[in-house]
Amino acid sequence: MSLLFTPFTFDAPRGPLTLPNRIVIAPMCQYSAQDGLATDWHLTHWTQLLNSGAGLLTLEATAVSPEGRITPACLGLWDDATQAALHDKLDRARHNAPPVPVCMQISHAGRKASSEVPWRGGMLIAPQDGGWLPLGPSALPHLPQEPAPAELTLEGIAKIQADFIATARRAQAMGIDAIELHGAHGYLLHEFLSPISNQRRDAYGGSFENRIRFVMEIFEGVREVFDGALGIRLSGTDWVDGGWTIEETAELSEQVKAAGAQFVHVSSGGVSPLQKIAIGPEYQVHLARAVKARTGLPTMAVGLITEPAKAEGVLQRGDADLVALARAFLYNPRWGWHAAAALQGQVQASSPYWRCLPKEAAGIFGPEARIGMR
Repeated sequence: MSLLFTPFTFDAPRGPLTLPNRIVIAPMCQYSAQDGLATDWHLTHWTQLLNSGAGLLTLEATAVSPEGRITPACLGLWDDATQAALHDKLDRARHNAPPVPVCMQISHAGRKASSEVPWRGGMLIAPQDGGWLPLGPSALPHLPQEPAPAELTLEGIAKIQADFIATARRAQAMGIDAIELHGAHGYLLHEFLSPISNQRRDAYGGSFENRIRFVMEIFEGVREVFDGALGIRLSGTDWVDGGWTIEETAELSEQVKAAGAQFVHVSSGGVSPLQKIAIGPEYQVHLARAVKARTGLPTMAVGLITEPAKAEGVLQRGDADLVALARAFLYNPRWGWHAAAALQGQVQASSPYWRCLPKEAAGIFGPEARIGMR
């Protein structure tokens, strides 16, 4: 039997959260919100992905405050209006799809905030041009040609921690199944972790224990108010000498496990333009394997795992417990269906789609889909 198409259960405080399979849709920013509000783009996008055959849908990075957005077009969850819009679009999408669990990634962009959308270059937008002053653990820009962010004061740190907790409360009220804290890709939580971006001299900088303090305080605060499955996405390495390491990633993963985490999602890079990444198929899987071996915490592997057989191999080798894909689902929104046909698995889909399968994919929707096939 294919491991990719076996269920997986997170033991959350709310109760067991069982995924129908081990395919996870990783968060993918769409840059299609209006003042943080979810739009019809999100409605159609989420409806499509909920019909993809994946076992878990992770919503894109959702900012905990207006200044925490990567771009002015990023999704948010920080007040009643953003909550109402997100709740409306997500509920309507879920009504038009099978019962697939939903995870929300919550985030603060830190010194990468106030950026243009990628197809307009992605550079920082000056305040006079509609942007805002980014924040960071230290007054160090991401790129040499960029202005430095404002270094967070202790009061600013406390406010952002409160923003994460408030967003988690809203996710709890909406019935979100899982939350993933975004601690990767050079955004604020990762900026505190990495000595490349964090050169503070107080209790939030310097030693490993100090650099993880901000993340741990946020994690513990979110855990208190959210009883679904809770995890964190981490960059397993900065790919830069003197940066954040896989050993530190594994140690932090152990600490969040002790604080009540249900999973860790292992990616890499994003904090420095000096990173040297050996891009290739499964190039981050070894990082997930190291964290899983050290911690035993349920682990997601991600990064150029594009073929069903490759995803199955990651699980069969014990490198990870779940496999996450992102761009592959944008290119092929039915990736899960194709994987089920290739690996003789079964997936869920809305009943209007049951009659569409070619002969070689017959059976992937299960016996109930045979109703009305004539």
